[in-house]
Amino acid sequence: MVVYAAQGDPRKSMALLWRTTSPVVERPGPKPGLSVDLIVDAAIEIADVEGMAGLSMRAVGDRLGRTAMALYTYVPSKSELIDLMYDKALAELPVSYEGGDWRPDAAQWAYDLWDFYLRHPWVLQVSSARPVLGPHEYVVLEALVKILRRTGLSPVVLRRLVSALYSCVREPARTVAESRAAEKVTGQTDDEWWYARSALLREVSPDFAERFPTLTWMESERAFRMADETVPYLEQEAREAFELSLAVLLDGIEVTMKAE
Repeated sequence: MVVYAAQGDPRKSMALLWRTTSPVVERPGPKPGLSVDLIVDAAIEIADVEGMAGLSMRAVGDRLGRTAMALYTYVPSKSELIDLMYDKALAELPVSYEGGDWRPDAAQWAYDLWDFYLRHPWVLQVSSARPVLGPHEYVVLEALVKILRRTGLSPVVLRRLVSALYSCVREPARTVAESRAAEKVTGQTDDEWWYARSALLREVSPDFAERFPTLTWMESERAFRMADETVPYLEQEAREAFELSLAVLLDGIEVTMKAE
């Protein structure tokens, strides 16, 4: 499922993200047992296990031993909650890469983001079409731009490279996350799914080799064999695609630097 962030009240959401105001009205008596951070932390814990499909204000309230209504004093709606979850999760990522050479730091940034996505696969369900515009989102972006600025390339080129690097990490990470979730959702392991369908190719297409000679050649050269048979095929393929595309992209940056 795709979730679009930044769908709540803009002023309330931005104020919560940047902590410029508090939605809680102070009253005499004991201090409240809830806070925005507690609510967001509980929501992240739910999403880490159940994905966005398992997230609701009621589920968060149950986890905290409160009613859903009790949460609205702190977070106006689920829309604002998603914004807060997304931005707070990003706070786990490193904020500084101080090496001298841009390339190893850019690679480390990408691997850090890769690991982050797989720790919190629900983040990949939040569409990048509507950025949250929270402080930690900007911190991660600032870290990457600082690294790429060392290349000496123009700001316009850097903007394009930022998009390319995010896509290089995000799309194969999404494949890994979906591969890991597939067995739970469908009730079939990857091996069961592949063997059930690939075995039928010879039956439904006896002339497969003639129709698809290049793919048949790749198979004969063992291009589709993975090094570790204990890891699901798609997960390995996505990891290899990430690592290769990252290396090719970084090589391309070096070529561009020499050309300018």
